[in-house]
Formats: sequence, C-alpha cells, structure tokens
Amino acid sequence: VSGGAEEPRGGFQFDQCRRNASLEARGLQGPRPWSTGTTIAGVVFQGGVVLGADTRSTAGTTVADKNCEKIHYIAPNVWCCGAGTAADTENVTSMIGSQLELHRATTGRGTRVVTALTMLKQHLFKYQGYVSAALVLGGVDFTGPHLFTVYPHGSTDALPFCTMGSGSLNAMAVFEAGYKEGMTEAEAMALVARAIRSGIFNDLGSGSNVDLCVITKEGKTMHRNYETPNPKTYRRPQPVVFPPGTTVVTKSSAATLKDVAVVEGEPGGAG
Repeated sequence: VSGGAEEPRGGFQFDQCRRNASLEARGLQGPRPWSTGTTIAGVVFQGGVVLGADTRSTAGTTVADKNCEKIHYIAPNVWCCGAGTAADTENVTSMIGSQLELHRATTGRGTRVVTALTMLKQHLFKYQGYVSAALVLGGVDFTGPHLFTVYPHGSTDALPFCTMGSGSLNAMAVFEAGYKEGMTEAEAMALVARAIRSGIFNDLGSGSNVDLCVITKEGKTMHRNYETPNPKTYRRPQPVVFPPGTTVVTKSSAATLKDVAVVEGEPGGAG
C-alpha cells in the first residue's frame, strides 16, 4: 500500500487477549466474574399477577444485605423482579420507568405491559448481555394480566408462571407441581410464597424473607416481608439507654456570649 498506511482488516481483533495473556504470565490475576444469587418468580391468576422475590443480596460469598428489595417499580400497573447485578437491575428499571412516565404524559394513556417489555428488551439487546439484568415482568392493562421473562441478552418469554435467578430450578419445581389454571388470588400468593421459600432453603445465593407484589386492575398491593422464615433469635433493644452517672464528669465549664455589634460595610473597612 502506498504511503505506508496499513490496509483496513476485517474480522475480530485479539490484541486485548494477547495483552491479558502477557499480564497473567507475569503473575497478575485478572478480574473474575462473581456468581450472583436470587430467586424471583411470578404467576398469573384469575384477574391479576403475583410477583415474588427473596431479600438476600450477596457480594461474592458474603451476604451484603439481608433484607433488600428486588421488586422494582416500572409503572403504576407494571412491576418487575430483578436478578443479576443489583446496580444493573435498579438502574435499568428506573430508566425504563422514567421513559414510560414521559410516554404517559405525552400520550395521555396508561402503560401497556408489552410496551415496557419492548423497551426493556431493546435496551438489553444493545449491550449483548453485558448489562446483567434478568427480569420477571408482570402487570395488568386493558388487555388483561401479563407475565414475561426478560433475559440479559434481550430474549423474552411469555408464560403463565416463570422463575429466574440461581434458585429458579427450586422454584420451578414447586410451580410445575402446584400450578393450575384459574387460581384465586389467595392460591396464587400461597404458591409463589412456597416457590420463593423453596429457593431460600435450597439455594445458597437466596435467603432471608419473602416479598410479594399483587397486581390487579384495581392497582397493586405490596406485601413487604410477607414471610420471614429466618427470624433473628436475638435482637438488641434500640436505642441503648445508659442511666445517668454511667460516665463520670471530671470537669465542666460554661461560656457566656456577649453582645455582638454588627457593622455594615466592606470587609476590612473602606480604603
């Protein structure tokens, strides 16, 4: 090629792979992915949807939060359970919820569940799975109740019952054994709670309590800590009250304030 310029090449570029291999050969350990843990699930019943989630947040092998919230707001009639990276699930659902609020203000119409689904899947597909947000989306609009799963790569499923997260197989076993069509709200809540409880007791990444969210055409009802299968055996009284005289006073002093004169003008006086 004239001028010494390199001809553009197509295909993949492996420069970073060679760089990483060189660094590892010198003893530098590269970042390793963390395994995330969650059990989230949803069921369609006669006239609505029940969403459920556990409340354990993990940082690797450490329990970071024992009572976090994994059911996120999308719209007044659409809510979403999130599994994966906490920052990704919170920010993706918050961003889509903000866009849907503007959409309602512009059109003057309520949010359809399929609209939220489309916006979520299009956003996640752009990032090819690097945004770690696995979602169970549920809601009720003028066409009836709907339940979807959204995978981090952007693929979706429409199902009458679904589970996601590291405890999804445990919850799915409960659903496949106990699901039936035309369930009442009470039956659906009991089934989802039992499915989440199965993930809590059989998956190390899931734990603590059971949260439920019931969505109908009348609105949503959030059942925070609907079940607490792992209660604390001891709780320190709050606040701790110390009786007077616990700390010995060795010295005391009192300062009095004198009258303060306020002089208006430039700082430092006029030149």
